[in-house]
Amino acid sequence: MIDAHIHLDQYADIEETIQQWQEAGIEAVVAVSTDLRSSYRTLELKQRFPTFIYAAIGFHPEQPLPNQADWNEWTRLLQQERQHLTAIGEVGLPYYSAEAVSHFPYYRDLFEQITQLAVDTSLPLAIHAVYDRAQTALTILQKYKATKAHFHWLKANPVLVQQIIQCGYYISVTPEVCYRKRDRQLLSHVPIEQLLLETDGPWPFDGPFTDVPTSPLLLSYSLQAVASFYRQDIATIRASIVTNTRKLYK
Repeated sequence: MIDAHIHLDQYADIEETIQQWQEAGIEAVVAVSTDLRSSYRTLELKQRFPTFIYAAIGFHPEQPLPNQADWNEWTRLLQQERQHLTAIGEVGLPYYSAEAVSHFPYYRDLFEQITQLAVDTSLPLAIHAVYDRAQTALTILQKYKATKAHFHWLKANPVLVQQIIQCGYYISVTPEVCYRKRDRQLLSHVPIEQLLLETDGPWPFDGPFTDVPTSPLLLSYSLQAVASFYRQDIATIRASIVTNTRKLYK
């Protein structure tokens, strides 16, 4: 399995941790970043584990906007390290942070700039955009003719989900698919050819995963839930999702 979205820089004892994941059958992870410092850390980890990590750098939209110096340095980093990058992310539009939402026009402008950079560098975007923000993000992607994007942990109405799918973009579900009706309903609108699995680790989950540390090891449970929903055997679903992830991110 490949974890399509994880904050690897937030884990401790990384060498031992990755070894445990690999022994459990985790092939790779898409490691996203949240700011300039996080981007450097992700690239450092990429150097240490080049085949295990698909590196993505970016500015998380629920975090403070980057200052001009950080933005300039990040864009230089993007160009300098292009050959080591798999994607730009985590980027998008704020929804949960009241402080960020109060400056929404600036975040929208930032996402437009980042989308243009993604197109220029032929990199996919790992996107945080939920509810009505997903519509705005989709409009921006279409404006810049971005062809490769992943809406991670998407929450959106069925009409918008269909629009995202029609554009050829990917959508992922988290371990919530094992216990939340909302996530299973999302699956009914996503063809298996455009589905990814992620953990967004180390973000914690509820239900059967309460007090269970989030890691790519939870992907096996999501896989079982997805296979049951699509009424296909686990091996077939696993192969499809791994193929999807490689197609977008490798």
